[in-house]
Order: sequence, then C-alpha cells, then structure tokens
Amino acid sequence: MQSNNVFKRNIHFNLLLRLSFLLLLYSLLRFLFYLFNASYFSDLSYTELLIIFLNGVRFDIVALIVLNIPFIILFIIPFKFRSNSKYQKLAAFFFVIPNAIGFIGNCIDFEFFKFEARRMTGEIFNIIGIGDDFVTLLLQYLTDFWYILLIWLALVAILIIFYNKTKIISDNNKSLKKHRYYIIESLMFILYLVIGTIGVRGGFQLEPISIINAGQFTNSKNIALVLNTPFCIIKTINKTELEEYKFYKTEVELNKIYSPIHNPKLKGDFKKINIVVIILESFSKEYIGSVNSNLEPNGYKGYTPFLDSLIKQSLYFNNAFANGKRSIDAIPAVTSTIPSLMNNPYISSIYAGDNIYSIPKLLKEKGYQSFFFHGGTNGTMGFDAYAKMAGFDKYIGRQEYNNEKDFDGKWGIYDEEFLQYFANNLNKTKEPFFAEIFTLSSHHPYPVPEKYKNKFKEGTLPIHRSIEYADYALAQFFKTAQKMPWFSNTLFVITADHTSEASHLYYQNNLGIFSIPILFYKPDSILHNFSNTVTQQIDIMPSIMDFINYDKSYLSFGNSVFDSTTSHFAINYINNTYQLIENGYALQFDGKQSLSLYNINKDSLLQQNLINSDPLIKYTLDKKIKAIIQSYNNRLINNRMIIKNN
Repeated sequence: MQSNNVFKRNIHFNLLLRLSFLLLLYSLLRFLFYLFNASYFSDLSYTELLIIFLNGVRFDIVALIVLNIPFIILFIIPFKFRSNSKYQKLAAFFFVIPNAIGFIGNCIDFEFFKFEARRMTGEIFNIIGIGDDFVTLLLQYLTDFWYILLIWLALVAILIIFYNKTKIISDNNKSLKKHRYYIIESLMFILYLVIGTIGVRGGFQLEPISIINAGQFTNSKNIALVLNTPFCIIKTINKTELEEYKFYKTEVELNKIYSPIHNPKLKGDFKKINIVVIILESFSKEYIGSVNSNLEPNGYKGYTPFLDSLIKQSLYFNNAFANGKRSIDAIPAVTSTIPSLMNNPYISSIYAGDNIYSIPKLLKEKGYQSFFFHGGTNGTMGFDAYAKMAGFDKYIGRQEYNNEKDFDGKWGIYDEEFLQYFANNLNKTKEPFFAEIFTLSSHHPYPVPEKYKNKFKEGTLPIHRSIEYADYALAQFFKTAQKMPWFSNTLFVITADHTSEASHLYYQNNLGIFSIPILFYKPDSILHNFSNTVTQQIDIMPSIMDFINYDKSYLSFGNSVFDSTTSHFAINYINNTYQLIENGYALQFDGKQSLSLYNINKDSLLQQNLINSDPLIKYTLDKKIKAIIQSYNNRLINNRMIIKNN
C-alpha cells in the first residue's frame, strides 16, 4: 500500500512507472507480432529470440520518448501546479492518444507484414495521398482482420485503466520550501532532458540509431522483429530525398564497373511486332506447380495449371526477381526499368517528374500506339498519372470499362471479364501496338465470382483460390486472343508485380520474397527454353528492345535477357538494405558496408553468412552494388535519366 502511494505522491516515480509500463506493452506487442508471423521467423532459436527481444527495447525507448514528448514535458516542467487535477487530465490526453496511435501501427503490422515482409514506414503517408486506395484498404483490412481491432481496443483499455490506477493524488515535493523546490525540480528537468536526448538517439554512439542498426542483432530477414512500427515511421517520415553517393570519384571510373547506358547491338532489321505485357497481381513463384516440383516430399501441384502449360511453350526464367514489394513499385520497374531502391515509391517520390525512358516512348517513334489497362478505379495508386508521364497514348480503367455488374465490390473489375475486354480492344487496334495490363483479382481480399464458388480449390493460404481463378481468367484470355489476327504477330511478356504470402521457408527469406515468374512467349517462335539465368523486372524493357532490334541508345538499369555477353544480376531493397544477386551469390549491403554474403546455389535458405570467409566474391559484388546504387541515386537526384542529345 505504501509503495503504491509512492507512485501516486511522487511525480517522478509516477512518470517512471508509466513509461516502464509502456515498455512492457511494447514487448507484448513484439511478442504478438512474432506469434502472428511465427512461420516467417521459424528459423530463430530461443537464444536468438531472447537477443532480439532484449535489443528491441532500445528501439522501443526511442519510439516511446518521441510519442510521449508532450506528456513527459507536462510532467517534468518545474511548477507546483503539475499535480492539479485539471492539469493531470490534460496530461492523460497526451498519454493515451499518442500511445494509442503507436499501438494501432504495431497492430496493423501483425497481418500487413505478411504481404510486404517489412514494417510500415513513413512512405505510408505518401500512399495515402494517391487515389482512394488507402481508405479502401484500411476498411477492408479492419473487416477481414477484425480481431486486430479488438486487440488494439484491449490494449488501449489496459492503458487507460493503468493510468487511472496510478493517478497522481498529490506531489510530496510541493512541501519543500519554495526556492529549494524550484532548484531541485529545475535540476531534475535538466536531467530529464539529458536522459531523454540519449534515449531518443538510442544511446551514446556518434549517430542516432536508425532502422539499419537492427541488423547488428540479427540477419536482415529478421530485422522487423527487432524494430517496432512507430520507430520505422518516425525514422523515415521525412526521408524523402535520396543520398548522393561518391563511392567512385569520376563517371569514367563508375562506368567501368556498371553503366545503365545501352547501345544497340544490331542483329537484323527492326521487327515491327505487337508487344503485350501482362502483370499478374501477387503471382509469387511459389504458387506455380511446374517450377516447384521438389517443394514438398509428395510433390507440389500448385495453383496455376494454365501458366504451367504456357511455361512449356515459352522462354521461362526460373531465377527471376521482383524489384520491389508493392504494386506501385512494379509498374515503373517493368515499363521504365526503374527499380525500387528507396523507401518511397518512385511514382509518389520527388523524382517522379524526371524525364525518363519507357517502352511506350521508345516505341512511339517506331509508329506504335500504346495502351495501359487496369480494371481498378481510375486514380488507384497513381497508375493513370504515371501512364501519361510514361507516354502511353491511352489509360483504360474501371471508368472506361463502364459496366458495374462486373465490379468485384472491392478493387475493380473481375479479371476474367477485364481480360476479355482487353483482348477485344486489341482486336480493334491498328498494328503495331504496345499494350500493358495489370490484373487485380488476386489482391487481398481475393474476390472470386459467385459463379465459380465451387470451381476453385481452397489452398493452404487464403490467396490460393484467387490465384487459381486469375490463372483461369488468363487461360480464357489466351483462348480468345489466339483466334484473333494480331495474336501470331505478338510477343507476350508475363510477370508478377510482387510476391505475397508464403508457406514454404525458401519463399519467406530475402530471396524468396522477391521470387516471381518472368516468361517470354511468341506463337510459332523459337522462344522455348527453361533458363536459370538471373533476371528481374527491370530487364523486361531492354529485353523487348533487343528482341525487336531497336536501333537507338537508351538508359536502363537492367539488361536484356537475350544478351549473352553481359553479367546478369538482380537488385532489391527492403528494410533499408540493398540486395544484389549475381553469379550464384547474394550480397546484402546497408548503404555503407556489406553485411551478408550467401552462396545461393548451396545455401538457398541463407543460413551461412560468408561475409568474412570469401573476400574475393565480397569485394567483386561490393564494387558492383556500390556502382549500381551510385548511378541510380545520382541520376535520379540530378534528373539524368535520359541520354543527352539522343
């Protein structure tokens, strides 16, 4: 009873108690985050978990100090009215509201992490401003994951109950003589400022801790478990600009290692064929049975029977990777060969106005018409604005489709109907044309038309049924298109925007979370092969240009899959860590130094870090990744994304 009174009668003990309780709740939130994503973190031992949880407190302290600055200031200002009941009600407001906001961020990531394999960051506020997607997504999220809302409400209720139970009833220090009170409390105020400054910096080190520091306590795959969502948002909310790098002092030195300038290697006359690029929503490589036969002991059938059959008739790349984890990243990567190597999506970044190359722009001078199709509501993720900037002649979305009976009630027009609409529109189009379509039915909440309720099987993940439907819709598109006159004179490129939920260990690590299909199909052609060459989304544009014998120079961060003279690689970025995949190795780099190196042919689960045991490979890949990052950052910053006088 006496100890309870200490906390109710001493404002400093009271503040310490409440902040300590918040730290306890953040550890609980980390534990819940772990439970919701236990399969993703299944490779962690109990010792590793303990290390992660203990070091996570450091990041929690930073977030809690920032969120509670108003509350702490109200408590520590050296005036006697601090214990006044009305004043304490004001303090209560600044205790409950900011912390409730911090809780909801952490709670949302319980499920959101399964889609992006990272915590939310400050770029979420940029995405909020693009179309109505955020509101739609949030409402759908709360509907599907209603238990997240209940957990959040329970945590807020616990917070309020605890606050009321520890309510200040008086301040013992008020009994001190006036001058002594103000001297002691002023010194305490200064002490709090010093401790708070150390806390908000995350310690005594030269630089304040950031997201990348979490990598000191675990490998990059598990960084999210060390972190908390408010910390990630706080540390990235104003990080809108890229850093200009000078790993290499001159452009000549840089270009010897890596250059995005592509000069044509003419192999014949220009092929004036049609080009169709199909981007499938959330089509992880894991869902494709024919390329995962050894995934399970008794065989793995997958959920894409049509894509399985098409792969056998195509040039398929088995080591293909997405350059981002979001739909908004995929369109610039595929269409304009711009990878997502920053926290903000390119489309909503300050560099979106840069003059860039794109497939429509390059083909326009060759007499091509270009079209971008997406069945979503016009304005979604800024695709229509990007399409215009990228040089598409026309954007065709839900508004142009103009038939709401085929609306899925969530995102847009069902894939089957919209793909049929796509085929019929192309049949009315003058050749040659370039057309790109981005599907949507395999996006959460995975709507499947009522008429197919019993046609498609349930899988081990909620997405599997909608993947099977989307694959069926794709099959119906090809069934229709192959009867049309333009079909035989068309190169089809099929890929995914990004990966989604995964149920197997490989597809949960830093390789698997980017593994997607990329295939090239042309009726009655020699494009029949199963290739293990590493490729990526940003290789699609230069590959198309190479295939049709495009005869002018252009800039592309990727390479043509048809070029046997170059070294093929893939690059990704997640949790403030870059990843370069090349020559059977994966290097992870934090912008300053290389962190991890894996032999992916022998160690596909990325369990043996070779960073200190293979110096030559590390040196070679380190040089390459620095050159790519420097070229990417500096060109975007200085608006040098096109070749002058070209």
